[in-house]
Amino acid sequence: MSPQTIEIKIADRRLKVACPQGQEAALLAAANELNARLEKTRTSPAVATLEQALLLTALNLSNDLLQSEQQREREQQQTREQIQLLQSTIKQALLEQKVEQKNDAQ
Repeated sequence: MSPQTIEIKIADRRLKVACPQGQEAALLAAANELNARLEKTRTSPAVATLEQALLLTALNLSNDLLQSEQQREREQQQTREQIQLLQSTIKQALLEQKVEQKNDAQ
């Protein structure tokens, strides 16, 4: 299926964006999130122009993305470690059970 064109509004400017079918709601939500963050950035007295606000908002979003990716990597590593611990615990329990069965058979 070919993408469709969706009109969104960012910083009071209308844009037509190609959007895969079924992703319209996600695109609109992303545009709303961007506008909310942009508005928050624009209220800062240190931001004089729309361009500065756009750049700072993009930088903040990039930072948030990197932090989320790092958090996900930490959580994946913790999950791998927990799985390894469970595997070694199960292996040890099976070995102990095997030894007990051997001792019982003698």
